[in-house]
Amino acid sequence: MPKTSARLLALLSLLQARRDWPGTLLAERLDISLRTVRRDVDRLRELGYPIAAVKGPDGGYRLSAGTELPPLLFDDEQAVALIIALQIAATTPGDGLAEAAARALDTIRQVLPARLRHRVNALRVTAVEPPTTRPVAPVDGDVLLAISAAVHAHEVLRFDYASEGADKHPRRVEPHHVITWDGRWYLVAWDLDRDEWRIFRVDRIILRTPNGPRFTPRALPGGDVATYVIGRFRGSDDASGGWPCRGTVILDLPAATAALYTRDGVVEEFGPDRCRLTLGSWSWPSLAAAVARFDADIDVVGPDELTNAFAHLARRFTRTAAGSGTAAPASRVEPNG
Repeated sequence: MPKTSARLLALLSLLQARRDWPGTLLAERLDISLRTVRRDVDRLRELGYPIAAVKGPDGGYRLSAGTELPPLLFDDEQAVALIIALQIAATTPGDGLAEAAARALDTIRQVLPARLRHRVNALRVTAVEPPTTRPVAPVDGDVLLAISAAVHAHEVLRFDYASEGADKHPRRVEPHHVITWDGRWYLVAWDLDRDEWRIFRVDRIILRTPNGPRFTPRALPGGDVATYVIGRFRGSDDASGGWPCRGTVILDLPAATAALYTRDGVVEEFGPDRCRLTLGSWSWPSLAAAVARFDADIDVVGPDELTNAFAHLARRFTRTAAGSGTAAPASRVEPNG
C-alpha cells in the first residue's frame, strides 16, 4: 500500500478526473479497502477539499465547489499551459490583470516539481501589442466578475459610465454578453433609459450596488452577439468583417484564456470553463486551422462549411501522420464553400 501522502494525491487526482466516483471503484483503482477510502476522503475534507457523498446503490464521492480555494493538482501539460497563459497575461501592456497574473506566475513557479521548473524557466514569452493611437486602460477583475454574474443571473446593472471627454453618466442596462474585441473588454447591453442596444467599455464602468430586478433577455440584432458586435465595430451591415469566410465554435477554454490569443474576433462566455468564439479568414481550411491552434476540444456551431473544413484537415493530417503526405489530395475546399 502506498504511503498516506501519495495515496491522498492519487485519490485527489482521480476525483478531479471525473464527476462521480463509486467508492468501490476508487478502492479498486487505489488498491485499498473501502474503509481506507472513507478515511482518506475525511482527510481531504479536513484539508479544505469539498468532497460530497453521492447517494446510490454503490454510494460514492464527488469533488464539489467550495467556499475557499484548496490546493490544486495539475498534470504536467496543464501546469505548462497555465504558466504560458499567465506569462502572456503578465506581459500584456496596459492589461489591468497583468500584476495579478505576475503574482500568480511567481506562486506557481515556486511549487513546480524540478522536472517542470527547468523547462518553464527557459520559457520567456512577451505579449507585444500592435501600434495603436488609443491607450489601453486597465480592467478590474472584480468588475468583470460582477458584470458576468449579472449576465448569468439576468439582473439589471446600474453603473456610472465615463466616456472620453464627458462627465460620468448613470446608466441602467440589461446586461447580455461580456466580450473581448481587439484586446479590450466590452459589455453588450440593452440601455433601459435610451431604449437601444449599446456596447460599453468595461474599463469605464463604475458599478453601483445593488443590482436591479431580473429581466427576460431580448433578442440581439442579427440573431447573435458576434454578428451584432462585428457589424458595429466594422460598420458593416452583413458583419462579415471583410472576411469571405466566418464561423462560430464552442471551445473548452475559459473566455479570458481564449481572449489572450484572439485579436480580430469575438469571444463570449459560455459557462465557467467554455467560451463561444467567432472568427473570420480567407478560406474555410485556414479558419479551421486558426481555431485548432487553441488546443482545446471544439464544437462547431456553424456553418456547415467550417465542419467540412475540419474533416478536410483531419484527412490531410492523418495522411501526413501515416507518412503518405504525397498521396492524391482530397477534394478541395473552396473559400466560399
